[in-house]
Amino acid sequence: MSVTAVTETAIATTTVDAKRLRIAVLNRIFRPTGGGAERYSIALVEQLAQRHDIHVFAQQMGHPTDQLVPGVTYHRVSMPLVRPRWINQLWFALATWWQTRTGFDVVHSHENTWHGQVQTVHVVPVTHSLLHGRSGWRRALRWVKIATSPRLLAYLALERARYAVRPARCIALASTTLLPVMAASFPQSLGMCEVVTPGVASVPGPSTAEQRQAARAQLGLPQTGRCVLFVGNDFRKKGLPTLIAALAQLPPDCFLAVIGNAAQKTFVRDVLATSGSSARVFFLGALPAVDVAYQAADCLAHPTLEDTFAMVVLEALAHGLPVVVSSAAYCGIAELLTADEDALLLDDPRDAGALGAALGRVLTDDVLAGRLREQGLLFAGRHVWGQIALQQEAIYRRVAL
Repeated sequence: MSVTAVTETAIATTTVDAKRLRIAVLNRIFRPTGGGAERYSIALVEQLAQRHDIHVFAQQMGHPTDQLVPGVTYHRVSMPLVRPRWINQLWFALATWWQTRTGFDVVHSHENTWHGQVQTVHVVPVTHSLLHGRSGWRRALRWVKIATSPRLLAYLALERARYAVRPARCIALASTTLLPVMAASFPQSLGMCEVVTPGVASVPGPSTAEQRQAARAQLGLPQTGRCVLFVGNDFRKKGLPTLIAALAQLPPDCFLAVIGNAAQKTFVRDVLATSGSSARVFFLGALPAVDVAYQAADCLAHPTLEDTFAMVVLEALAHGLPVVVSSAAYCGIAELLTADEDALLLDDPRDAGALGAALGRVLTDDVLAGRLREQGLLFAGRHVWGQIALQQEAIYRRVAL
């Protein structure tokens, strides 16, 4: 039986007489091009809408009116100001509090809000980024900076309210690497924390030669040669400059396909100009569905400098792609991966030489690539959305009003 079939069976065999919950999901950007956190939210909604009454509250939506997910009701939240972002964050928190204060069994927030029994954390809290590891006069100076910044004060106040201890509240962490972060910054909240990692809808496996050719044609990529794939909206933080530099070490038939926010191209303009490989880099913009990119590629490179999990790595593994990714010090999913078995791990994602060498191994060593492909598929099979949705549903039933 396939992984998808097992998942569908697990969903079907849940308690049929359990109460159908009315759930509000808060996500400012509810579209797949927004990034990993947005795809996480969308995937859970699609899974749980089969058994519950889901209402999505968002300012930007990626499901057009003729393609609404069955069982999901969409509520567009106004956006009086796009900038500054911290004011919009406060507005979204206030507006959704008003709209969801009654009538729902569960409010599930993927945003920095003070309300909601379930709070999913996708990134390192601002409090931790600002204060962790600072003491003495350095910490005092940082507090001066905070005290004179309405933006920072707003973010910290929202976080303090978001992680306040309440009897019916669960803080769902997208990665185990966030546990020590929460312990350091909000130790009183640790008892409410539970790890709910991202997943994949299915494990389609490697593409055939025909699928690869069709995918490359659809994306405008070369039909011949070996394709290294990069997926990420923040080019600098996800390590694209290092990857472009590493491309120069690879054989001339290797090229790089970049999926992500096209506006970010300006941040890699200089390294692109000096790399000597600009003709081998293809910027494809943000895609509503990344599956076609996985089908076109020969491997994935993810030399990220900071990722709490990295859904893109899991998705690539599900498509049978060998993966080169930053170690657990930089990327949450790496904590779950076995080096040289599930993926190749980078001790220093800023080291273009090491990255180029790792990619060279993946692209030229068929035995290594085959082992990574096989183990990666097994890893992905243990992280499917259907199973994760059951974990999320159990949290809903535990905290429901």
